[in-house]
Parts: sequence; structure tokens; C-alpha cells
Amino acid sequence: MPEQTIDERIHRAEVLIEALPYIKRFAGHILVIKVGGAASAATDLDAVLEDVVLLRFVGMRPVIVHGGGPEISAWQERMGIETRFVNGLRVTDAPTMEIAKMVLTGKVGPDIVARIHTLGAGAIGLSGEDGPTLLVRPRADAGGAELGFVGDVAQVNGEPIMAILDQGRIPVMASIGLGYDGQAYNVNADTVAAELAVALQASKLILMTDVEGVRDGSGNLISELDAARGRELLAAGVIRDGMIPKVEAAIRATDGGCATHIIDARVPHALLLELLTERGVGTMLTQPEPA
Repeated sequence: MPEQTIDERIHRAEVLIEALPYIKRFAGHILVIKVGGAASAATDLDAVLEDVVLLRFVGMRPVIVHGGGPEISAWQERMGIETRFVNGLRVTDAPTMEIAKMVLTGKVGPDIVARIHTLGAGAIGLSGEDGPTLLVRPRADAGGAELGFVGDVAQVNGEPIMAILDQGRIPVMASIGLGYDGQAYNVNADTVAAELAVALQASKLILMTDVEGVRDGSGNLISELDAARGRELLAAGVIRDGMIPKVEAAIRATDGGCATHIIDARVPHALLLELLTERGVGTMLTQPEPA
């Protein structure tokens, strides 16, 4: 690598100084960051985790929630199980639930933890069954569709996560919850991230995905969306498929007092651009201004 000129080195220093107000603002604050399977597949996961580790070392308290949708679908195909979704939620029969547990807690979570350790930070993996952190109830789709072992979060126990944060480590949460019946349930990772953000009183919820953000009926990117308008777009069917649980989760977190961002993980250092610069790279959810 050629040696940098003094001007290039000064520019790097200036970039750091520009980030200082944001670092000061969020130092000590909890940030819940959801990294989905699709986002991981579409980007360099190590680069995303480098951003998370940097945030940790400048004093923020990141919590990672991960999905693993593409890998679960791949294993379903290998096992001859049809992959079906209803309103962006995976229909989860008993064999699919076993696959989800294997993928999320046996592969994806440990892989993220190992990568964070390689980057020089500490991390601990857990799922909603541990603690238990997430108590859930079975979910029935509003249209009457049978979803199987899909759960809605009924109660969050934040103690295990706070204990990890207090150790200076990064919690890495798999999106599986424990039912009151003792059964494991598959919970949408966006939903888990939103419920954790509210329960932990996080300052930010960042949902990382593989699209630019939320679009309106004409296909235009919406850079800022208030919760009321988000509900209107959902009701009108403008927001579809996998974006439905993301926007629902964003509204839930926003209603709970947590600023929420849906960002494009394919943009290099999207997380840092969203948190440490004036302009973001996706859609920010806000509460409507009081009348």
C-alpha cells in the first residue's frame, strides 16, 4: 500500500472529528442491530461486524439479533420440506422448527460470535429460550392461516442480555422464543429486535436488510416515514412480503420510544453512515408531530 500523503492523513482525522458529536451522543447507549440472513448473504458480514465492534469500542452497547432465513430455506429444500410464507412469516411445522433451531443456534449464531472474537471484541450467543429471555404465545395470522410454531413475543426478560452488556461483551441473540407450553417457537427476527429494543430502552433500533428501504406506491424510496403513514401503507398493501414484519417491527419500536432505521446493508459501512453522519442510507421511522 502506497504511503499516504499528509493531506490524506489530515482528511482521515477530520472524518473522525466529524463523527465525534454522534459518538458523544450515543456513548453508553444500547443499540439493537438486526442482521438478517438475506442481508448477510447480500453483503460482507465481516464488514458489518467490524462496524459493530467499532461502535462497541467507542463506548456504545450494541446488541445483535440475527435471522437465518436463506439457510433455513436451503435445509428445508434438502429435507424435502416445502418453504411457505404468509405475510412475510415462515410457516413452521415441527420439522422446520428443528431446522430453525439447528441453523440459528448451531451455525449462524456461533459463526457471528466467532467472527466478533476474531475482530478483537467479546461476544456471547443466546436465544430466547435461554433465561428464558423471550416468552412467546403462538401466533395466528389475521387471515386465519395456520402458521405452526410461530410465536409472538409476550414477555421479555432483559437480565441475561444486560449481564452480557455489563461484562463489556456483545450479546448475539437468535430469534427463537420459549412458549408458556414449554415448546420452542420461531419468531421473526425483526419482531424480536423491536421487542428487545423497547424492553432494554434502547436509543436506536437498526434493521439491516438487502433493499434500499421502504418504498411508496410509485416505487420511490421513503427516507423518513412516520408511524401513522407506515400503518396506512401496510393497510393499503403497498408494503408487501418480507417488508411487512420489518415495518410492523419498526412501528412497534417507534411507538415504544425507540428511534428506528431500516437500512441497506449492501452499502459499505451502512451502519456507521446511519449512526455517525448527518445523512442516513435507508428509511427512518418517526412518530408524527403532535397536533
